[in-house]
Amino acid sequence: MSHHVKAMLETYPKDLGDIDQQVLAACIEACFECAQTCTACADACLSEEMVAELAKCIRTNLDCADVCETTGRVLSRHTGYDANVTRALLEACQVACKACADECEQHAQMHEHCRVCAEACRRCERACANLLAALG
Repeated sequence: MSHHVKAMLETYPKDLGDIDQQVLAACIEACFECAQTCTACADACLSEEMVAELAKCIRTNLDCADVCETTGRVLSRHTGYDANVTRALLEACQVACKACADECEQHAQMHEHCRVCAEACRRCERACANLLAALG
């Protein structure tokens, strides 16, 4: 787990309430890692000779990266917290990660970057599910 993610949660000047900081930090970290991995995978797909066959993978990667980045950023803010927005974003992130992992897994035998990306997406999907469960 990133030292800085956890440190920033610990330095927040107000009480974070019932939220499990470990689960929250793990989700924030997974979101940002997934966003970076999906961005890199889309770029790698663009460098493949069969780029036209990877169009859906590229699109799914970019959508997932955007959703994960946004989710990680919103989870990093606590002032004026809105549980409904947080839940909706976590659910959207799960959906985006599942779609991206499913798509990348179809190319994983041929493209190592897709295999790595699918793993990051599954990790983020689980982290979002864990945080949703912790939020109740």
